[in-house]
Amino acid sequence: MQDHALKKKPNQPAGLRRGAEARFRQQRGKPGPGPGVPKSEADARRLLHELQVHQIELEMQNEELQQARDRMETLLEKYTDLYDFAPVGYFSLDEEGRILEVNLTGAAMLGLERSLLIDRSLDRFVDPSSQPIFRVFLRKTFEGHGKQACEAALLNEDGEPIWAGLQAVPSASLSDPRKWCRVAVSDITTRKRAAEAELRLEALAITNQELKREILRRQAVEEALKSSEEQQTTLLEQSRHLQEQLRHLTHRILRVQEEERRKISRELHDDIAQTLVGINVHLETLSREVMLDPMTLRKKITRTQRLVEKSVNIVQRFARELRPTLLDDLGLIATLHSFMKEFTKQTGVRVHFTTIADVEKLSGARITAVYRVVQSALTNVARHAEASRVLVSIRKMADVVCLEIRDDGKSFNVARFLRRVKNKHLGLIGMRERVEMVGGKFSVESAPGEGTTIRAEIPFSDQTARRKAPPEKPSKVNN
Repeated sequence: MQDHALKKKPNQPAGLRRGAEARFRQQRGKPGPGPGVPKSEADARRLLHELQVHQIELEMQNEELQQARDRMETLLEKYTDLYDFAPVGYFSLDEEGRILEVNLTGAAMLGLERSLLIDRSLDRFVDPSSQPIFRVFLRKTFEGHGKQACEAALLNEDGEPIWAGLQAVPSASLSDPRKWCRVAVSDITTRKRAAEAELRLEALAITNQELKREILRRQAVEEALKSSEEQQTTLLEQSRHLQEQLRHLTHRILRVQEEERRKISRELHDDIAQTLVGINVHLETLSREVMLDPMTLRKKITRTQRLVEKSVNIVQRFARELRPTLLDDLGLIATLHSFMKEFTKQTGVRVHFTTIADVEKLSGARITAVYRVVQSALTNVARHAEASRVLVSIRKMADVVCLEIRDDGKSFNVARFLRRVKNKHLGLIGMRERVEMVGGKFSVESAPGEGTTIRAEIPFSDQTARRKAPPEKPSKVNN
């Protein structure tokens, strides 16, 4: 029975037995009982040997258990340090959200001792704005949807807000049938504040851009206002200058009208009145000398007829200068032909005339403007240019009639001439005014050795019809 009790148990490790026997031999320093020892004595020695070996086994097991316990305490201490002093808060929660366990980091986040947090609901420390998110997060965790994560605002014991990132996994324990989960809580307040700061910076950058645009816009408006003020000042000065020019021009026109009236009156008195007086004297002489011979009577009647013809020619000349009847009866081209022939006859200056048939389609005011420009230009040539040849051309370009009058006479300073307020020569100014009155453009060029060129662009009355019409070949007339 004793031998059986001292025999090695089946669950004892063989290495432990061998180690105990080796240690026993080292302690005793001699072998076990020999074959000459009586059986009873040998049994006693073997029993003693077994007891001693067993005692050594127990001592070795105790040493191993002590070492294991020391290792476990070391690991537990390390685990406790890792758990309590981890950079994130660890919470163990049940289905109601009550705190079962919490590490020191989690307790520090909430501003309470760990013992005061046990069995308290974590929902109490969640900001009201984040409670719906937290409840959904907890419900999905216990429903077994796997690892869950969310962000929520927590309030510590002092009511200070903390932004936290929560991650949870469901857990179970054999010793506790309740459902629970582990929640890792990270303080992301700094990251949130950095994100908010970044958003504020972006908003500030956008605001700065808007401010820059507003500054640029206001600077542009300010520059526009300054430019507008300068333009208004310039326009006001130009207006005053034009008013002064208009006043002098009006005075000049009135003086010219008076001079023309005086000229017409003088010519009527000197030519027509004297001619009519002569006719009256001749008729009175004829009435008194009724007994004259037919030959003498015929001569006096012939002289009287010549006086009447002279009066008619003077009246026709006045009428032609005021308004040629050919312009209304035969049109612009025939009137210009007649005027240029008379001009060449009186001045000896040759005129080369080129025109188009479409010019007759201009309205009455435009036809009059073309005629008056040609008339004034040739009059200026006769008075001032000392030219020998003049080229007059009328051509069609796009939807306008282009009139060009070029002479080979003397040149003059156009700009200085037009700037003169008290200009006694109203020809150029009158031509420009006539062209601009019908919506046209007027220009003058004059250079030494090249003579003077006058250009006028007068629009057709029906621009669309003119734009579609094919160009016509010009007809040429040399005078």
